[in-house]
Amino acid sequence: MNFSLFFVHSTWVSVALAVALPSGIAIFFPTSAGAATPPKPQNPSSSVSVPDYLNPNPNPLQFPTKPEEVKIQATVPISLAQALELAQRNNRDLQVAILQLEGSRSALRQSQAALLPTLGINGSVTNTGNGFTSSSSPASTSFNGSAQLNYNLYTSGNRQATIQAAEEQVHVDEFNVETQSLTVRLNATTQYYNLQQADEQVRINQSAVENAQASLRDTQAREQAGVGTRFDVLQAQVNLANNQQQLINAISQQQIARRQLATTLSLSQSFNITAADPVQLAGLWPQTVEQSIIQAFQNRPELPQYLAQRNIYEQQRRQALSQLGPQISLASSYNLLDRYNDGVSVTDGYSVGLQGSLTLYDGGAAKAKAAQSRANIAIAENQFASQRDQIRFNVEQYYSQLQSNLKNVETSAVALNQAREALNLARLRFQAGVGTQTEVIAAENDLTTAEGNRVTAILDYNIALANLQSSVTSRASR
Repeated sequence: MNFSLFFVHSTWVSVALAVALPSGIAIFFPTSAGAATPPKPQNPSSSVSVPDYLNPNPNPLQFPTKPEEVKIQATVPISLAQALELAQRNNRDLQVAILQLEGSRSALRQSQAALLPTLGINGSVTNTGNGFTSSSSPASTSFNGSAQLNYNLYTSGNRQATIQAAEEQVHVDEFNVETQSLTVRLNATTQYYNLQQADEQVRINQSAVENAQASLRDTQAREQAGVGTRFDVLQAQVNLANNQQQLINAISQQQIARRQLATTLSLSQSFNITAADPVQLAGLWPQTVEQSIIQAFQNRPELPQYLAQRNIYEQQRRQALSQLGPQISLASSYNLLDRYNDGVSVTDGYSVGLQGSLTLYDGGAAKAKAAQSRANIAIAENQFASQRDQIRFNVEQYYSQLQSNLKNVETSAVALNQAREALNLARLRFQAGVGTQTEVIAAENDLTTAEGNRVTAILDYNIALANLQSSVTSRASR
């Protein structure tokens, strides 16, 4: 059902229009000053110094075509703090999330434009004649112009629901930026610890090769002196070959770990990195598991993100039902007509009116769309509950790993000292002729294992701590 009401006059006058609408409905022309825009997240400047040559090419479409453009020119040691600064500055996934947030803010401004009227003008100049073969009347030229002003007075809640849905989408994308920032930070931290692990494995295996070479020299000297056997020499040679193979594999894993971290940090194509920080405990966790769970519930961005998504579906439900309500708009225009050289002055006129529409029957489309939104609301609520349970499980898992790895650090430190002492005794026994080469090789392997276990325990502890901090740390400190 449609209805229209127009006022038309031949001259321009000021018009005051009063319209009687149902109780509680006001006609107003809002300004943009009242539009609420979510504040942008603050990014405090970092005091961490990072070499500029590690930053990637500012052109994201750069495509190297020559081998020298991707050849590694240098390997630069960086600290964990520098790695985190590079990740926050250059990570591509984080940049995409920030750009999506900017797009949703632009969409919000687009939806807020419905709070203001639309104004347009158009004009034309026309030359009219009777044709090239007739000269009974001269050609005439005329100008016709008009201006239109339109405003939706009442939309049954559709306009406000659209704006609120856009506001909630901004909140969703803000939480997504925060989530992505936490993910990037955690990935960079974990990969940095993995690089430390790879570096330490290279160091440990190099030490094992050096120990095996020393044992081989001792065994060969004893054979030449007539107090050793060929079997002992062969055992030492096999042990050296095994350790050399493990060193080769460790160097390969080191290169992979370096390139994996470089990819996360979006480094320049010409530089590689290595870990500058020593392997040590990153700190202690002072809270109980119960305190950690509650703090995680309060600080994880995923939970309010699901609530914001639920609010979007609620506004979409309101938008669908608004299509069944009345729609009232104000339409006005001003027209100007001037025919040149006709001896008549310019003529003008205006029109002001109301236009209304009401959908009496749409085949159930609006209610069906509202039902879809209600289903999406229920889905978002279940996702919220599932995410809440997952957050609790993650905190409990990382807390348990933290405690067990801390005990492993203490145990591995004791085992490392015992392995070093055992190797010294095995060598002394072998040199005194009361021990065997097998005992020395076994002691060397035990020392290599103990050193690896200690490094693994420390870095596993640090990784668990990083995961726990990512789940629990308050937003104010990020």
